[in-house]
Amino acid sequence: MAETTLPKEMKAQVLEAFNQPYALKTLPIPQLASNDDLLIKVDAASYCHTDAVLASGQMRPNPPSFPHISCHEFAGTIVSLSESPSPAAKQYRVGQKVGAPGRAYHPCGTCFECLDTTRQDSDYVGYSVYCSNAGNNGISRNGGFSEYAVVDARQVAPLPESITPVDAAPLMCAGITIFGALKRCNLSRGQRVGIIGAGGGLGHLGLQFATAMGLKTLGVDAADGPLQLAKSLRTKAEIIDARSQNAEAIVQRLGNEDGESDRANMGLDAVIILPEAQSGFDFGMALLKHHGVCVVVSFPEAGFHVSARDLVFRDIRIVGSLVGGNRTLREMLEFAAEHEVKAVSKTFALGELNGLVGEYHKAAGGKLVVDMSL
Repeated sequence: MAETTLPKEMKAQVLEAFNQPYALKTLPIPQLASNDDLLIKVDAASYCHTDAVLASGQMRPNPPSFPHISCHEFAGTIVSLSESPSPAAKQYRVGQKVGAPGRAYHPCGTCFECLDTTRQDSDYVGYSVYCSNAGNNGISRNGGFSEYAVVDARQVAPLPESITPVDAAPLMCAGITIFGALKRCNLSRGQRVGIIGAGGGLGHLGLQFATAMGLKTLGVDAADGPLQLAKSLRTKAEIIDARSQNAEAIVQRLGNEDGESDRANMGLDAVIILPEAQSGFDFGMALLKHHGVCVVVSFPEAGFHVSARDLVFRDIRIVGSLVGGNRTLREMLEFAAEHEVKAVSKTFALGELNGLVGEYHKAAGGKLVVDMSL
C-alpha cells in the first residue's frame, strides 16, 4: 500500500515505431496488476545492446505494440505495494531500493520451466526466469526508461547498501548475464578463462568478476576504446589485442607458463563469447584446450559457423547462457558489493536518451546509464 501521495502522470521515453528515435512523453503512472506487483520510482536505467536490437525490429513480435517503454536493466525505490501483498511482495517495504532485471514478470507457475528445479540457476517450484509465458520488462512489456515502473516482487532483488542505483542498473542485465556465464563455465580457482569482447558492457564486468573468483583471466578485444577500458580496470587479467596477436602463439605461451608440453592440454579451460562477429568466435575456440567449454552469450542474426572437428576431435563443448535466476541475481549483487565490482559508466538525463544512443553506437565500451536525478 502506498505511504506517499503519488502523481497521476510521469515522463517516459517511448518507441513509437521501429528505427525511430525515442520520444519523451507524458503518460499515466502504471497500475499494479497483481498482489505480486511493486510500483517503483525508477532511479537509474541502463542501456543494453538488446535495446538497440529491439528498436531495429529484430525481435518481433516484440514489442507487441507501440508506444513502448524500453529498458530491462534498472533500479529504483519502492513507492507502493498492493492492498493485499503476496508473500513475495511482503518481503519488501516502501522506501526500499531494489534492482529490476527484465525477466520474469508474472511467470505462469505451471510450465515445465517453472516446475524444474534441477537447473544450476533454478529458484523454486512455480517460478523460473526461463518461463516462456512470462513478461519481460522493456521487451514484451514496458520497462525502465520512465519515472515509474511496475515490477514483480519475485524478479527483483534488494540492493546492498554499498551499491547505488546508478551502479546497480548495469548489473541487472550485463552483470547477471556475465556472472551467470562464468558460473556456466564451472571452473575452479586457478583455472583459465577467456572473455572475448572484454572491453564491452558485459566484458569489463566479466574481467572484474572472473579475477575476483580467482580465475586466471584472459581478456580479448579488437578495438582501441574497449581495449583501453579493459586495461584501465587494473585487474589481474591479461588483455589481448586480437588484431595483432595470434591465438596459436598465445596458446603456446600459456602452455610454456603452465609447464605443459602436450598441445592438447595447452590453452584455456573455458571461453565466453560476447561479440557477434564470427572472427571473435573463432579466436575464442582457438584458445581452448581439449575438453574445454565455449559459453556463447551473443546471438547474431546469422548465427555462428562451428567446426565439427572442434567438437569431435577436440571434444569442445558449446553451451549457451542467457541470464541467471533470482537466487543467482542476489548472489551476484552480494559478490559485487564484497569485491567492489562496478561498471564503468557514463550518465545521461532521461531527456537525453537519444544522445545516449548516439554515444552507444560509437562503441567505446563500458555502460551508458540514465540517471533520473539529473
